[in-house]
Amino acid sequence: MSRRKMITIGSFLLIAAFVLAACGPAATPEEIVTTVVVTQEVPVEVEVSAEAYTVPHPILGDLRVRQAIAYCTDRPSLIASVYPFVEDQSALLMDTNIPSDSWAHADGVQQYPYDSEKGKALLEEAGWTLAADADFRTNAAGEALALQFTTTTAQFRQTWAAVMEQNLADCGIQMIRLHAPASWWFGDTTGLARRDFEMGAFAWVGEADPGGETLYACDQIALPSNGWEGQNYMGWCNQTASDAIHAANNTLDQDERIAQFAIFQQEFAKDLPSLPLFNRADFLATNKDLVGFAPAAGEPFQTYNIHEWEIPGVDTLVLGYTQEPASLFGLVEDAFVSANASAMIEGRWQTSLDYEFAPNLYHTELPSLENGGAVLETVDVAEGTTVVASNGEVAELAAGVTVKDAEGNLVEFSGGTVPMQQLTVTFQFVDGITWSDGEPLKQADIELASKINCDPESGATSFAGCERTVSETATDTSLTYMYVPGYTPPIYYGFLADDYPIWYPSHQVLSDGRVLADVPAAEWATLPEIAQSPLGTGPYMITEWITGQSMTFEANPHFYLGAPKTPKVVITFVADTNQAVAQLLTGQVDVLFTETLGAGAEVQTVKDAAEEGKVAFYTLASATWEHVDFQLFLR
Repeated sequence: MSRRKMITIGSFLLIAAFVLAACGPAATPEEIVTTVVVTQEVPVEVEVSAEAYTVPHPILGDLRVRQAIAYCTDRPSLIASVYPFVEDQSALLMDTNIPSDSWAHADGVQQYPYDSEKGKALLEEAGWTLAADADFRTNAAGEALALQFTTTTAQFRQTWAAVMEQNLADCGIQMIRLHAPASWWFGDTTGLARRDFEMGAFAWVGEADPGGETLYACDQIALPSNGWEGQNYMGWCNQTASDAIHAANNTLDQDERIAQFAIFQQEFAKDLPSLPLFNRADFLATNKDLVGFAPAAGEPFQTYNIHEWEIPGVDTLVLGYTQEPASLFGLVEDAFVSANASAMIEGRWQTSLDYEFAPNLYHTELPSLENGGAVLETVDVAEGTTVVASNGEVAELAAGVTVKDAEGNLVEFSGGTVPMQQLTVTFQFVDGITWSDGEPLKQADIELASKINCDPESGATSFAGCERTVSETATDTSLTYMYVPGYTPPIYYGFLADDYPIWYPSHQVLSDGRVLADVPAAEWATLPEIAQSPLGTGPYMITEWITGQSMTFEANPHFYLGAPKTPKVVITFVADTNQAVAQLLTGQVDVLFTETLGAGAEVQTVKDAAEEGKVAFYTLASATWEHVDFQLFLR
């Protein structure tokens, strides 16, 4: 599918098969606790009126300023600051929101190579001038060209942000850095989720398909009036781009997908609502004797097979994190560390190793048209029926709505009925799946997940899949989705609507005596039994969480595949990357993931130790990509 580039890192070979983030909800917070560059009080929650975000940002609302920022940013220098040991650093540079090695990448889009003189000229044109004795530009009203830049405290981001700060200063732009805790930046009611930034930097975690609907479509702009649903935090609405991104994700025709992604990229580069920077390279390190650890490019959660990990003769594995999860409830906490920990409890139901979806724990094959797990049929659709229109958006079929008929022709509805394609997908699960309290998985558990995950009160950030689903039908061992006519997602076999996880223990009795199935969705995020000590069907169960210190997981005695090879796993929270590396080298920690290991001098330290045979070191291509979003509107 994708072309591959070879990147040499010393004596290590990195195969760069970068693919754009799919629907992410998750930016990966590679958190390293260090000195915050700007001290600022961070609010817990910001309440704004329903009329918010309609006034163009006085600085970033001007395309010329956004373009100037792009021209003034020396992205190769940013890459060099964090990847000095990568020989072909140019392979990491992004020129659109889709990496150049992806089959969906379009050539010929507008480029923004480093050209500070062009950037300065654009600023002059926009009315931002630099006085002879001034460091930063001002406009005719004497207002300074100053922008707050918000990101996490990760040392990785502090490093490249310092370079960008100097780049912009050279053009007369003051970049005021705020390095905030990831728990606030990625929180459900703070930071990004409430569009509380001017320039915001983070990473989208990639999966095995470009996707992008929830990130860029007009109907995915997070607003107080829609309950902050959607991940289009920039407030960008370009109808041509929105129609294209929807269409690219609503066809099984690969050539059509390529064409629609190309249209989207042209519009994205023209409007520049976000500045793509570079792809990440992932580095992981483990105890040299660890067996079963099998990381692969394309799979963001490397604990997918943790039940197979072992150090012979050792009964406890220690994983080092520099960031602590805020919650284990996946609908409201999507940070990498939370998802990686939750995977041990819930079990990963599928993987995307080497960018290919595959079943993991709970089913033996993915549904497809070939094996009968997916069925595409023609139905006659009448006025008033919910459909996905030709632009990929959900609509009620009425006069004037354009849809694709069953033959792929564009038809403007004028009455009667129209034949359309309708997709039904069934996920078949294995027998014997059991909760960690010994209760077998049952139909009610799957139905509860469908109910909670599609409830607007649950805290989820997107309901795109729910809105495109006619019905969900469960048995004790299966889940069937019937999608609305006209919805034919190309990776129907690799996702379950908006569901994560795909079942909840409906029988669980809470400390207050209620049964989980009876608890309203609005309360779930604050339930200790959900946020701190959830039941699961995976290989481990959480038995202790000492805030600020550690999380302890013990083998699930009812795991249907049998006892994990290591009885206990401990996640320990360490102060910073250097301390984590020191603990790895002394044997106190057995595994460091990429969000902990980072990309600075500490990587070289671990690499050198690996060459001496002291630890194992892994270098992976990453679909994760760094970018800076621009806030286009004010409250």
